[in-house]
Amino acid sequence: MANIGIHPHLDGGLKNGAVPFAGGTLVCECTKNPVKVKIMGDIAHNHACGCTKCWKPKGAAFSIVAVAPSENVEVIENGDKLAVVDANALIQRHACKECGVHMHGPVEREHPFKGLSFLHPERFEEERWAAPGFAAFVSSIIESGSDPTQMDTVRARLRELNLEPYDCLSPSLMDYIATWTAKTNGVLAA
Repeated sequence: MANIGIHPHLDGGLKNGAVPFAGGTLVCECTKNPVKVKIMGDIAHNHACGCTKCWKPKGAAFSIVAVAPSENVEVIENGDKLAVVDANALIQRHACKECGVHMHGPVEREHPFKGLSFLHPERFEEERWAAPGFAAFVSSIIESGSDPTQMDTVRARLRELNLEPYDCLSPSLMDYIATWTAKTNGVLAA
């Protein structure tokens, strides 16, 4: 099933990361004056994402997305080239105005993910970041133009890559969201 392209970084198989990953520097695609964002410490919840909001490299059906605490994210070079893609979105994706790469996306409003920043780990200069552990919003690739009749093949390819396909987030993240919501609404003790 290798003929089904998921993402250039994943199509050859998952690469094992360092445990824990020490962090590093994300770099946009600009060859002159690239935006650089320092991530201090490890990343979490790395996954392949089929949503239509995330940045994807050319030809990729899925993005690769992880999170880091927003306090561990610092723009260190050419931050003047960044602009928020959609100010109304939950994730405030800061993209390079020249090459279009999303460099970091903090969640700032009241939400279970408040305090986290979304990022694309394949943009790290450093190797050995944690491999994706699942695939989210798989059906959404249809909205980007993928053939709906190929979805069983896409899901089979994701499983072949050890990326369990979900049309939401992984069960552990869905449990986290539901727990946060229950505590916020007073259903569970905070």
